Amino acid sequence: MSNRDLKYSINWEDARQAIRSERAGRSKVTFDPDYFKSSAGDFSKRVQTNDYEFGRKPVEIIDSILDNSMDVLEIGPGPGTLTIPLSKKVRSITCIDTNPQNIAHLQKNLDDSGCSNVKIIQADWTKMNDSELADSYDLVVCSHFLWMIPDLKEHIIRMENAARKYCVIIQPAGRSNFVKKVYEEIVGVPYRGEFEPDADYFAYVIVREWGRLCKVDHYSFTNSTSPQERLRMTAGFIGRFKEVDNEVAKRIMEMIEKEIPEDGFFTETNHAVVMWWSPDKSQ
Repeated sequence: MSNRDLKYSINWEDARQAIRSERAGRSKVTFDPDYFKSSAGDFSKRVQTNDYEFGRKPVEIIDSILDNSMDVLEIGPGPGTLTIPLSKKVRSITCIDTNPQNIAHLQKNLDDSGCSNVKIIQADWTKMNDSELADSYDLVVCSHFLWMIPDLKEHIIRMENAARKYCVIIQPAGRSNFVKKVYEEIVGVPYRGEFEPDADYFAYVIVREWGRLCKVDHYSFTNSTSPQERLRMTAGFIGRFKEVDNEVAKRIMEMIEKEIPEDGFFTETNHAVVMWWSPDKSQ
């Protein structure tokens, strides 16, 4: 029996499934026909703030396990949030993503940054061949990705299968007070954590139950948004609970306009968690 086959286990599955069910499907935003395209561009721009601070700081945190002979697998790279800072520390990165729009932004950001050691594969990570991936990479990492995975335990098993040395998970922690205020105003009920990004604690429970000794750290980062970018970002969350049509978008913008700083840009401090561990290859 492997350490993954336990007689007793914490029931985290029900809570996670309930949260995922509430968030299921595409956000219902109808006030702008180009909303999703514009939002992808906003995110690509936002993650570049302060020289890719969101991705650069976790690279600094795990620096002691990195070296320039490493081959890395990154699952769900988005526009290169982590990819670009990490590429400067390792030999190669292979990125897996299904979304053509994400890949286009990633390729542009790689070109703009002069990164030549990154390979992009357009594929569904959950459907890739595990036997072909086995022990293929020194380090396997995913960032801001855990809510996209239906079966978290299977995801971590597959990460460990592909990793020779380390697995790393990076996940945002907490949501801005402004979004919570808008939720209560628009949806009309008290905010009770409906769209917090936190998901690292589910992964922590899983790997600790398997006997892994995880290292955990956290960091803060900032981003800057224009009023229109702030509207789109907020609408993405609200649209999972109420349609953001022209009228709702107008109400959100009125709340935004009451708080516009003198320079016209909103700067917020956000937080994220980093956890990393070595897989047990005897299992």
